[in-house]
Amino acid sequence: MTATTDEIMTVAAARELRDGVLCFVGIGLPSAAANLARATHAPNCTLIYESGTIGAKPTRLPLSIGDGELADTADALVSVPEIFNYWLQAGRVDVGFLGAAQIDRFGNLNTTVVGDYADPKVRLPGAGGAPEIAASAKEVIMVLRHNTRAFVERLSFVTSVVKGPRVVLTDLGVLRPDETGELVLVAVHPNVTVEQAKAATGWDLRVAAEVAVTEPPTEKELSVLRALHAA
Repeated sequence: MTATTDEIMTVAAARELRDGVLCFVGIGLPSAAANLARATHAPNCTLIYESGTIGAKPTRLPLSIGDGELADTADALVSVPEIFNYWLQAGRVDVGFLGAAQIDRFGNLNTTVVGDYADPKVRLPGAGGAPEIAASAKEVIMVLRHNTRAFVERLSFVTSVVKGPRVVLTDLGVLRPDETGELVLVAVHPNVTVEQAKAATGWDLRVAAEVAVTEPPTEKELSVLRALHAA
C-alpha cells in the first residue's frame, strides 16, 4: 500500500502516543492521529475533547468537537468547565495533541489571525482550548503540514505559548526541542531530504548531527486510518 505524505505524517504522530495515557485532542490532524493510535497500538488511551466527552471512541473522524459521534461513543459526558477546571488545569491530562496555522522555532502557536490583528489577511478559527492545553498538559505533541506559511520566523499572533513541545510531526519529518527549547530536525520521512525540510521552514532550521528516516506506515496502520476517514 502506497502512503500519501499526510498519511505518513499522521501515522508518525500516532506512534508518539503511548498506551494508557489521558489525551486531550484537537480536531483535524491531531484527532486523526489520536484515533489511529487508539485503534492500533494504544487501545487503553483515553481521549478527551473540549466539548466534554471523556473516553470517546469514534468509529469515524469527528467533524468538530460538537460532533454527536463523540458523545455517542464516550464513557462519560461532563460540562466544559469540568473538562478544563477538573481535568486539564488540575494536571490530570498526560498529553495534549494540537495543530495550528503557524508555529515558531520554539513551538509557540498561532490559530487566531494571519497578518495584522486589526486588519488580517486571514482570520483563523481562534484559540479554543489550545492555550489551556499548551499550558496545562504534562506534554504536548503537535502535528501540522510543513511549509513556509506555517513555519514562520515570527507569529502574526501568539495564541498559545507552549512550555516546550515533546515533538512536532510534519509531512516532511520530525522535530524535537533541544536544551534551549528550539526545534531541531531529527528525522525525515521516506523520500524527503533535509534540504527540503530546511527550504520549507521560515527560519534557519537546525538539524541534528544524525538525521533518522521514519519507518513507513504498515498496511494495518494505513487500513485503519483510511477506514476512519471513509466512515
